[in-house]
Amino acid sequence: MTDAVNIHEAKTRLSALIARVCKGETIIIAKAGKPVVKLVPIVDDDRPRVPGRYKGKITMAPDFTKTPDDIIAAFEGDIV
Repeated sequence: MTDAVNIHEAKTRLSALIARVCKGETIIIAKAGKPVVKLVPIVDDDRPRVPGRYKGKITMAPDFTKTPDDIIAAFEGDIV
């Protein structure tokens, strides 16, 4: 469930909002009726990283390591 509150209410009821977020809710904090912040729980992912997990799923273009001359010139301050 997602609920929206204004900044004043969020400051006043922060502990209660955090408790709701910890139970699975998402809270949107708005300023002048416009959403500006989303309050969500931090998910603790203790799974170890698995090297090579995306092997075969990601490909690079053959010219991936070739930087275009105009880009190199721009970094070196040359006008092209």
